[in-house]
Amino acid sequence: MMSKVREALFSTLSSFDLFGSRPPRVMDLFCGAGSVGLEALSRGAGEAVFVDMASECCECVERNLKLCNFDAVKGKIVRARAEEVLRQPKRLGVIGTFDLISITPPYEEVVYADLIRDVMESPAVAEDSLIVIEYPVELGSLPFNIGKGRLLGLRNRRYGRTVLAIYAVRPTGRRSGDLRPEEFDFAPSPLNDEGLRKCNSSDGENDY
Repeated sequence: MMSKVREALFSTLSSFDLFGSRPPRVMDLFCGAGSVGLEALSRGAGEAVFVDMASECCECVERNLKLCNFDAVKGKIVRARAEEVLRQPKRLGVIGTFDLISITPPYEEVVYADLIRDVMESPAVAEDSLIVIEYPVELGSLPFNIGKGRLLGLRNRRYGRTVLAIYAVRPTGRRSGDLRPEEFDFAPSPLNDEGLRKCNSSDGENDY
């Protein structure tokens, strides 16, 4: 994630009081060098789990954690596919739920509909968990409402080719004032036609 995009993201997350009285737990999927998780730790996160399939990325995160003086309690590295961690976190040693999950995949190497479905169904999320999804503008705009309210959109901002969507998982009252449906209609997404329709439909109707 580019530094200016990361700065904008964390400014928004801070406005949601993510780094308030209780240190949040953060999962950085497709972590690369670990910039999102490291930034979260520097702002007071209690723990960050870094997930990447590439061994060179995991080694880079390990070096960066040491450079930043974060110990193994603060930063856990998991070499695995993001989908595996979302589906079976306990099997990979990832315990409990997370306050923030950041998803910054290589655009051409993932099926966003499948990835979003895995997030919604993951035992690693709870009510009010924040989900950050980075995606290319060519995809159009992701829907505001995914999975009949399981994910509701808080922000959807464009930075050049990059778009960052922030969702809340089954938001309760404390998140209701942060919802921004108007930010999710800058362009229709081809995912609406097929992929995300499956996330939204259990009775043949859609939420968007």
